[in-house]
Amino acid sequence: MRLEGKVAIISGAGNGMGAEEARLFSREGAKVILADVSEEAGRTLEAELTAAGGDAVFVRTDVTQEADWEQVVRTAESRFGKLDILVNNAGLSSTVVDDHTSTEGWHRIMDVNINGVFLGTKHAIPAMQRVRGGSIVNISSIMGFVGAEGGHPAYQASKGAVRIFTKATAVRYGPDGIRANSVHPGFMPPMTTSHPDPESREQQVGLTPLRRTGETIEVAYGVLFLASDEASFVTGTELVIDGGFLAR
Repeated sequence: MRLEGKVAIISGAGNGMGAEEARLFSREGAKVILADVSEEAGRTLEAELTAAGGDAVFVRTDVTQEADWEQVVRTAESRFGKLDILVNNAGLSSTVVDDHTSTEGWHRIMDVNINGVFLGTKHAIPAMQRVRGGSIVNISSIMGFVGAEGGHPAYQASKGAVRIFTKATAVRYGPDGIRANSVHPGFMPPMTTSHPDPESREQQVGLTPLRRTGETIEVAYGVLFLASDEASFVTGTELVIDGGFLAR
C-alpha cells in the first residue's frame, strides 16, 4: 500500500475530486480525515470508507474559518497521533457567481479558493514539523496558468495564487522536510449536479488534444503520487492533468 501508516486531511472531501481522493487514499492504507462543509456528504463517505475496512473520520469544516482548521488538525493528532498529508482540495468554480463584476463574488471565491488553502497550510505545518516532514498537495487548475472569457475572474486569480503560494510554501518549509506541490486539472465532470450545455462541453473537448474530458480518478492518482514517499524529491512544482490543454 502506497500510503500505509500515513494520516491525511482532505478538504472538500464530501464530493467530486475530494471524495475520489479520499477513497483512493483509504484503499492505499491512509487514515483519512474528511473535512467538508456538508455534513450529510461527509458522514455518508465516512460510513462508506469504514464499511470497506478503512479508517476515516468526518469533521465538519468551513475552510474559510480558522477555528475549523484548528479543530480538524487537532482531530488528526488526537485520533491518529500525527499528520503526514494535507490535500487542499476544497474550492468554488468560476460559475458560482453570475455577475462577473461582482465585488461580493470576488471575495467569496477568493475566500474559499486561496484563503482556505492558506489557513489549511498554516495549521497543518506545525503538526508536520512535529513529525519532521509531510506533504501538502494543493488543487489548482489549468486556469492557474491562463485566462478565460467565461466565469468570474476571481477563479483564475485564485488558482494562480494557489500555484505561487505552493511554491512559497515549498521554499520556506523544505528545510523541515515538508513538500508542497500543486495539481492542475483540465476540464472535468461538473462539480455540481448541473451540467454544462452540450455546446459548451463540445467546446471543452475540442480544446483538449485527447478529445475528451478528464475523470476524477485520473486526478486522484496524481494527488496520490505527490502525497506518497514515491515523490520524496518532488516539491515546489506543478502536476498538470489536462489531456494536453496547456500544450496547445
